[in-house]
Amino acid sequence: MDIYLVGGAVRDELLGYPFHERDWLVVGATPETLLKQGYEQVGKDFPVFLHPETKEEYALARRERKTAAGYHGFQCEFGPEVSLEDDLLRRDLTINAIAKSAAGDIIDPYNGRRDIERRLLRHVSPAFKEDPLRIFRVARFTARYAHLGFTIADETRALMREMSTPQELQALSPERILVEINKALSERTPTAFFNALLDCQALPTLYPQWASSLDSDLLGALDTSANAPLQGPEVRFALSCSKLDTTASLKLCKQLHASKAASQLAQLGASLLPLSTALGSQPSAECVLAILEKLDYLRRPQILTEFCQLADLRGESGDYLNLLTQAADTLAKINAQDFIAKGITGAALGKALRNARLEQLQQFINAA
Repeated sequence: MDIYLVGGAVRDELLGYPFHERDWLVVGATPETLLKQGYEQVGKDFPVFLHPETKEEYALARRERKTAAGYHGFQCEFGPEVSLEDDLLRRDLTINAIAKSAAGDIIDPYNGRRDIERRLLRHVSPAFKEDPLRIFRVARFTARYAHLGFTIADETRALMREMSTPQELQALSPERILVEINKALSERTPTAFFNALLDCQALPTLYPQWASSLDSDLLGALDTSANAPLQGPEVRFALSCSKLDTTASLKLCKQLHASKAASQLAQLGASLLPLSTALGSQPSAECVLAILEKLDYLRRPQILTEFCQLADLRGESGDYLNLLTQAADTLAKINAQDFIAKGITGAALGKALRNARLEQLQQFINAA
């Protein structure tokens, strides 16, 4: 039984690029061999095991054969007879098909180191075409390494275009696509991800309205967001679809099975960002309060923070953002208990609170 470090850890080590996870490949063993040594099996589609002490992933070497459309349309073969070269051959890119032995030797049967030096993302074999998710993975790698000068090899780009058919792309699970999108949005150059998907027609095929909304201004804002101290990935996702209208934004979120938080922020962005012009130089208390109520500023101040981050990345007026945040701070001082102590309850309480907030807002606006 031989164990090799494989994939991203080897690639990034050769690049001198930071990495946080290590994947291991086991050659010449069976599941029973690893189980007897205390490894815990966690893989469903193929044997993956957790090391009894480090809890790092160890996978048995395997071959794959395409049996149906989509990401899950594969039959895996594994066993002691599967070689290291067999396993590396099934991988997507040459830079990901490099292994390192326990002695520190680099095994590179498909010239991954050469492609690292040439800054090329190139597929390992024609089997690349069998997995349409690889279109999104390659696009995500461009987002990760574009700042280092990496580009997609011409032959790989051609394959990606050939693969971008409705039949293949629609067989992918939305969850798998969203994983790649969220990873790409957190990389150094998210624009490279979207440009790659636009170039090969994958994005227009699956999400035509989203694709057409990604103009140069929005793509530039996405790259800016990569270096912004944001609260979470929901802001970047909402930014990516912030030029869709509310109907198209909701449709996209449903198609991608976006999280509730990401979907909510995307909807708020689509419905509220256009109101920035409505506020104008002399905003009304009614308009400001309507926006804050929609943001649920009292119960969920985090939403207001994320919305303001989103608006800022979109290039909305700084005065507009300051107005909302300062107005929210002002209104937070109005306490319902003060009115209840005066015997105001029920519907009258709600009306009294709203009137007090409008009056406070107007005083704030007049003083601004």
